[in-house]
Amino acid sequence: MGGGDGGGGDKMAVCIAVIAKENYPLYIRSVPTENELKFHYTVHTSLDVVDEKISAMGKALVDQRELYLGLLYPTEDYKVYGYVTNSKVKFVMVVDSSNTALRDNEIRSMFRKLHNSYTDIMCNPFYNPGDRIHSRAFDNTVNSMMMQVC
Repeated sequence: MGGGDGGGGDKMAVCIAVIAKENYPLYIRSVPTENELKFHYTVHTSLDVVDEKISAMGKALVDQRELYLGLLYPTEDYKVYGYVTNSKVKFVMVVDSSNTALRDNEIRSMFRKLHNSYTDIMCNPFYNPGDRIHSRAFDNTVNSMMMQVC
């Protein structure tokens, strides 16, 4: 209980995806699982917005090392956020729209945590970049950010 970064209140993502530079999924996880197909579609449609934002930022993105893309688009039920690494790997997070307490800097820190965990995977000599991610440590990081379904 308590301590750390907001306790239990920071479990609010309903879907987290890691997308390769070539736009195929390396990792995708959603809760509840019965909405999985819908979230796959949501993540897939967000990639166009990610590409638009990256090309709109262009050189500024490279100069400032600003990896957080912010809100990609809101739907009636969800908000979709994006983040891109220097190696053009994309992280997409879908959050429940009813969660109004969630601030931009909290989303940013969730992406940073995700990026750090992804970096740990890349440092593993047995991981081939471009392969699907199968890592218990990464799963744990993702689970810590997911909305808990009772």
